[in-house]
Amino acid sequence: MAAIRVRLANRSLASGDRLPSIRGLAASMGVSPSTIAEAYDRLAAEGVIRSQRGSGFYVARRAAAPLVLADAEPRRDRAVDPFWVSRQSLDADPRITRPGCGWLPADWMPTAALRRALRGLARGADDLLTDYGNTRGTLALRRLLLAGFAEEGIVCTIDQVLLTTSGTQALDLVCRLLLRPGDIVLVDDPCYFNFRALLRAHQVTVIGLPYTQTGPDLAAFETALGQHRPRLYITNSALHNPTGATPTLQTVHRLLTLAKTHDLTIIEDDIFADFEPEPSPRLAGLDGFDRVIRIGSFSKTISASLRCGYIAARRDWIEDLIDLQIATNFSGPSPVVAEVVARVLTDGGYRKHKQALHLRLAHARQETAERLRALGVEPWAMPRGGFTLWCRLPDGLDSTAVAKAAMAEDVVLAPGNVFSTSQTAGAFMRFNVAQCADPHVWAVLRRALATAQQKTVQQEHAS
Repeated sequence: MAAIRVRLANRSLASGDRLPSIRGLAASMGVSPSTIAEAYDRLAAEGVIRSQRGSGFYVARRAAAPLVLADAEPRRDRAVDPFWVSRQSLDADPRITRPGCGWLPADWMPTAALRRALRGLARGADDLLTDYGNTRGTLALRRLLLAGFAEEGIVCTIDQVLLTTSGTQALDLVCRLLLRPGDIVLVDDPCYFNFRALLRAHQVTVIGLPYTQTGPDLAAFETALGQHRPRLYITNSALHNPTGATPTLQTVHRLLTLAKTHDLTIIEDDIFADFEPEPSPRLAGLDGFDRVIRIGSFSKTISASLRCGYIAARRDWIEDLIDLQIATNFSGPSPVVAEVVARVLTDGGYRKHKQALHLRLAHARQETAERLRALGVEPWAMPRGGFTLWCRLPDGLDSTAVAKAAMAEDVVLAPGNVFSTSQTAGAFMRFNVAQCADPHVWAVLRRALATAQQKTVQQEHAS
């Protein structure tokens, strides 16, 4: 009954649709036909479905219910629900420490360059401060993106770049263009948890692929392509979120070969590129925007407050995406925001800031890793750059229990299963090394680990 309700909630079953046969659903769920028959009879008694003699069971015709994203998949503990974790990080009191969040502290950001850019714009033309923006976005920023692509050897024209109001909106627009309810999408397991949250809104089936230290598991990837015929694969390039791993050149080549063979489109989120000490192999760099779409934003490196993202893709898709952006947002990002970002990127101090940031993060990664090891928490890998560490907790500990104990003391952590489609990352946790300087974090983490350990022992004794 719960499985049918989930399908109704995420709208993969709509009013009037025929339900799977009793024997077919029993086989796929591994239960007896009598169990399915009983479930169907109960749902019919509730008026959720109806029986049609000689034909089967159908969804009862009724007014469409609101799309409740929290009900679009089986209910999980709030501590590992993507929406709940995002709310805890975004809505937390500024005094609450957030080593589980996905951004840098304010004093790690290029605030001096931001202030210079804002002062310059305040003296600019009135229309920049008052008018709608161009449908494609500010030309200066698109040219800067184009120059960056050229450094990777990507042949691309200015009309293949579209600015958006955020990286999330960039992904949403591409999903609106390419997906329909019921489509299958591949993601990494673990992956950035808001990929999962956004895909719920598009009412698609999400399949997670194990992620290794050299990229996605290629054997699992090939198997999934053959079995499920997915429409999209969404992944991070450069520094993977949450693991920090970097795909190898061999993995990137093989992914593109498989994508071409199976007519798969890939969305490459390049948001962490500026944290790399040296550029790594990119899907778009080898593909040239044939079947790869690159998205990104500047929220991690410049400002999360000034929302601005981008899409780089085939010219015909960009034209369709412009129409979608007009329909859903009327114009692209604020011209003021886009101009500020462009000015910061060309500010002489920004390059120095980025170099200093790399050194600061390298020191923070090393220091945080050492302090975690002292608590029995082991990094899964040491990333080449960035601010995240994907770590395994001491044997037997559940990261959800640790996160709950820490939250009781006003410390927001990121338990592993919030990133996992298969819910198999309970022993892992993501740490933001830039948010771990406060001694309070370590005192709370030590107590939270001890509390989780005590609960584990109690459960073992009870069983």
